[in-house]
Amino acid sequence: MAMPRIRAVRAFVVRGGGADYHDQGAEHWIDDHIATPMAKYPEYRQSRQAFGLNVLGTLVVEVEADDGTVGFALTTAGEPGAYIVERHLARFLEGAPVTDIERIWDQLYNATLYYGRKGIVVNVISAIDLALYDLLGKLRGEPVYALLGGPVRDELVFYATGARPDLAEGMGFIGGKLPLHHGPAEGPAGMRANLRELQTMRERVSDDFFLAWDCWMSLDLDYATRLAHAGAEFGLRWIEEALPPDDYWGYAELRRRVPPGMWVTTGEHESTRYGFRLLLEMGCADLIQPDVNWCGGITELLKISALADAHGAMVVPHGSSVYSYHFVVTRHNSPFAEFLMMHPQASEVVPMFSPLLLDEPVPVNGRLKLPETPGFGVRLNPECELHRPYPR
Repeated sequence: MAMPRIRAVRAFVVRGGGADYHDQGAEHWIDDHIATPMAKYPEYRQSRQAFGLNVLGTLVVEVEADDGTVGFALTTAGEPGAYIVERHLARFLEGAPVTDIERIWDQLYNATLYYGRKGIVVNVISAIDLALYDLLGKLRGEPVYALLGGPVRDELVFYATGARPDLAEGMGFIGGKLPLHHGPAEGPAGMRANLRELQTMRERVSDDFFLAWDCWMSLDLDYATRLAHAGAEFGLRWIEEALPPDDYWGYAELRRRVPPGMWVTTGEHESTRYGFRLLLEMGCADLIQPDVNWCGGITELLKISALADAHGAMVVPHGSSVYSYHFVVTRHNSPFAEFLMMHPQASEVVPMFSPLLLDEPVPVNGRLKLPETPGFGVRLNPECELHRPYPR
């Protein structure tokens, strides 16, 4: 039987109501005075939403086959992303065989080179690519991880990102990553506050439970170096995304400066094999953290992972729930996965994309065996209102 072709592509936006993890309430740990590149300006220091982290909203892309089967995926791109899907990129999908994923990716990327390469455009390409994998899995009756060669381990093992690593250890996670709350503009007092928090958490967790810092692009080389050496006293495992993502030279130097045994990690805001090639060939990181919803989708993440494997680097994707889980379980150089604690106080395990996604699996005792549900195994919640701003 011939593989179905793509009948239609649709782009929707969803905003507010907790359906976008960049649009949480004021009491949520994820937006509580976290160090950012904008923290040098006091008026934008208390909240990431103050400088507009939440302005785009979530983009949902649906790809429908001519037999009526629908695959979907999401990313952060909002209305600008919906416009790009409907008015530019749909032409490269509609009428094409569902299996032409590699050719479609190449056309999407090359057709947008003159205004894309990174950022929103690659976010959009990521969502389209993931929707195609979801669709192909549904048509074949297989989970996405089966399309990628099958699992190399029986279950996923997780570390937790959130404000309470001490609670995460009790939930069975193998480590905890703290948000860094104070950057260089807050001076010695901010540095001391950062170290007090790390010390407090180290005293509350066991020696076998690792701790890391997520610096979210907020530091300079000098501050990051001092922070790493001071954090070493409390067993800091890694320092993450300390510098702006384009400062490859700074990352290479930071990796030379950190204490022996401490990792430098980055990649959440890097895109495509080309960006990660620079990180790897320049020796910028021990572990790279592409976000599959932002870096180019699974088609590109496979290439990024192969590059990392050849350079002896680990790949632990940033967040992204099922979209990364199906990848991680198939890769030998992805030994564990990240779980983003989306509970406001980081005190409970809740699905990352709730309420937008239904059937989203979560780890139990820090572990997860992925179900055999076709595609990514999740559904859109019909109670979340989707808007199609640019219908054709």
